[in-house]
Parts: sequence; structure tokens; C-alpha cells
Amino acid sequence: MSESARPITAERQLVVFSLGREEFAVDVNQVREIIRMEEITRMPKSPPFVEGIINLRGQIIAVIDLAKRLNLPSTERTDAHRIVVVETEDLKVGMIVDSVSEVTSVAEEEIEPPPTLASDATTPFILGVVKRDKRLIILLDLSKLLSLEEIAELSF
Repeated sequence: MSESARPITAERQLVVFSLGREEFAVDVNQVREIIRMEEITRMPKSPPFVEGIINLRGQIIAVIDLAKRLNLPSTERTDAHRIVVVETEDLKVGMIVDSVSEVTSVAEEEIEPPPTLASDATTPFILGVVKRDKRLIILLDLSKLLSLEEIAELSF
């Protein structure tokens, strides 16, 4: 088959990170930056998964504990923990993750739909699952991770 006759497969670049023993990913186009943990200012009356706010080069950004948001056990903070700053629907939010492992490309056909038995609480957040060797990487839908009410609460 010649180069020009080869079918073009859509690929997606993903930032892969871990929460406990699980691996998750988000689309690289939604990631603005990945920063080391820093001092987070607590916010009164915020949802339990909201850790607080940080000042990122003059911009105030809400930081959420992604493990708490996904009803996973939080781990003790280490030097490997990172804040992944993502942007979705004009909202920038920092997500605390245990560690960031890689940026990888996956073909669209490698992304399988979420399992039907996934918990109702987390199903809306899941775009699909990518199988890599013996790993399962859960692809998150950032636009569904925060409800409209929660987004309004976090906007500064």
C-alpha cells in the first residue's frame, strides 16, 4: 500500500497520571501545565473534594483532589504528587494527582466504551478505557467532572 493510500486513523494525545493503583488520562489539549505541589489556601464552605485555591502567576485557580472527586481513597502527599492544571469550558482548575507518568498517543479505535457495570457516580466522568499491554487507562471527560453549579462556585 502506498503512503497516500494508507487510511488515516485519528489519534489522541493523552496525559496519563495515577491515583492510587489506578491510571487515568485526559486529553493533552485540555492540559495547560503540570506543576509541583504548593501551598493551597483553604476555601470556606467549598465541596469536600475542593482543596482550596492557588495563585498561579497572578491567576487564582481552584484546586480539587481528584481522588476525592472520583470517590477513590486519597494517598498521603509525596514529592511525586502534582497539580495538573486543566482548562475546560473557560474554566481553569488544578487537579491533584499522585503522579504524572507519560504523554502517549492512542488511536481512536483503541478507546473502548466504559464498562456498563461502572458505578453510576463515576460513569458520567468516563469517556472510555484504553488497554495498553497489561494496563487499563481510564480516559476522563473533564467537561462532566464538575457540575454547572460547582463550576459557578469555583469561578473567580
